[in-house]
Amino acid sequence: MNKKVAIIGGGIVGASAAYYLSTLPGGDQINVTLYDDGVGQATSAAAGIISPWLSKRRNQQWYQLAKDGATTLMTLARRANLSTDVYHQTGTIVTRTNEKDLHDLYVLAQERREDAPDMGEIKQLDEQQVKQRMPFLTRSQPGIFISGGARVDGAALVEKLLAQAQQVNLIVKRERVKLDDHGKVITSMGPQRFDQVIIAAGPWINELLKPMGINVDVRPQKGQLLELSIPDFPNQENMPVMMPEGERDIIPFGQGKLIVGATHDDEGQFDLSITPEATQDLMTSAQAFVDSLSADNIIRSKVGTRAYTSDFAPFFGRLQSHPHLLVASGLGASGLTTGPLIGRLLAGTLIYGGTPDWSNYEKPLSTYLS
Repeated sequence: MNKKVAIIGGGIVGASAAYYLSTLPGGDQINVTLYDDGVGQATSAAAGIISPWLSKRRNQQWYQLAKDGATTLMTLARRANLSTDVYHQTGTIVTRTNEKDLHDLYVLAQERREDAPDMGEIKQLDEQQVKQRMPFLTRSQPGIFISGGARVDGAALVEKLLAQAQQVNLIVKRERVKLDDHGKVITSMGPQRFDQVIIAAGPWINELLKPMGINVDVRPQKGQLLELSIPDFPNQENMPVMMPEGERDIIPFGQGKLIVGATHDDEGQFDLSITPEATQDLMTSAQAFVDSLSADNIIRSKVGTRAYTSDFAPFFGRLQSHPHLLVASGLGASGLTTGPLIGRLLAGTLIYGGTPDWSNYEKPLSTYLS
């Protein structure tokens, strides 16, 4: 009899886990049901930059996870045959206005490439060279170009991964579920029996685990981004993405589409409304580099809710108190970078068992769950 597995949450971790459960050896012996009501999901509201290598975060476990996550996503894009409108390795430009800071960033990039060959080519660019690569900019800053950087459409990525898994062993249920005090999944059709359950519900994990008396160190954070229309420059779909110093990310797509964002609103929590304050914040960032932009260029806004832990690090693994439950949360703004690797690790341990050592990627689960 095939093993029955549930995944709660269809964001980047849940969708990646579902994909790997359909492609890893042994996945054909598993029937997977994924539950997600689609409300507030951070991944579906995100357009992200995959470029963790120049991060100044001191948490080396996080950096290792993000570095290996970027590699995982590169491999996943090839194996899942993702089109360039979903994932595209366009390169990244990280800007600095201070000459010494720019030099220090270039030195850091050279050091990081020694154990991160996927960074690819590294170049220091002046303002004019940045504008040559991103000609829609009316003002630019000097920066470091990393050819291995990429952009990804979160909603499209999740859709593609789930669609491929549905051809093998996945059923998707668009509903919100709960857990009882024993960790059994309670659906609209009543309690359902599953051999193992992956809980990848972002900031909603607290609500799910509360019936079992488990508290989770996770808080919700609202994020909003803008999709703008600009003139369709030649080869725009291949332009690099930009991470400007002190401003929101600038992400060009093809056909005159420009994404700016996203905001980080701790007060907004689960509020999914589009606010004028966030819209103005994003427009101000965009206008710092493209001065012709106005409200008339806004196509739409997207809002989602991220999950953060108190030390800004993600966690994932199997609950000792309830061994049939595997959890993941706290990915914050790095979800599109770290999520595919976390999903693959959870899928692997679900299929093959054992107690893998992930201490190079994270602190013990007891740091975040009590």
